[in-house]
Amino acid sequence: MSIEKKTLIFPKDGVPTLVSNDWHIWSGEQEQADMPTLKLGSPKVLLPFSMWRTQVDTQHSDSALMLQVKQGRVGVWFAADDDILKHAQWIEAGKALWPVVAAHFPIFKDGRSFSTAALLRNRFGWQRQVRAIGDVLIDQLLQGARVGFDAFDLRSDQNLDIALGQFDLFSVATQNNWREKRTQLAA
Repeated sequence: MSIEKKTLIFPKDGVPTLVSNDWHIWSGEQEQADMPTLKLGSPKVLLPFSMWRTQVDTQHSDSALMLQVKQGRVGVWFAADDDILKHAQWIEAGKALWPVVAAHFPIFKDGRSFSTAALLRNRFGWQRQVRAIGDVLIDQLLQGARVGFDAFDLRSDQNLDIALGQFDLFSVATQNNWREKRTQLAA
C-alpha cells in the first residue's frame, strides 16, 4: 500500500491547499542511463539544474526531453549552492520552458534556498511555481511564503493539517514580502 504524497500549494493570491504531488524529483545521483523514460503518461520530472544544462547542451531540440519540456512535464530544481545569478541567461530562457522550478534544502538549518526563491521572484520576475523541496519543515513555511515559494514538499514526518494552519498565525506583515506590502501601523 503506497501513501499518496501531498504538496502544500499557497498561490500568491489564493489560500493554502493540499494537492497530489505529481512531480518526481530526480536526484541526479543515479546513473544517466537510469533517468526516467520521459514518455506520455510518465510522471512529471524535476531535473537538477546542472543536469538540465548538460542535457540541453547535448540534446537536439526535437529530442524526447524537449518534447516533454514543451508539454510542461519537465522542470528544474536548484541545489543550495547553485549560483543562479551566474546562470542568468539559462534562467531567462527557462522562463518560457519550465512550469515549475524548485529550490532544495539539503538540511533544515541551511537557508540558502530562501535566497534562490527571492532572486527568482525579484530579479528574474519568475511568475510560475517556485517549490521548496528537501528537508522542508513546518517552521519554514511562513518565511518561505514571504520570499517567493508558493509550493512546499514537506518532509514526510511533518503534519500536513498543522502545516495548513501556519499561514493563519499572523494577520499583520511588518516587512515587505513577495506576496504583499507591509501593513502600515497607526502611530
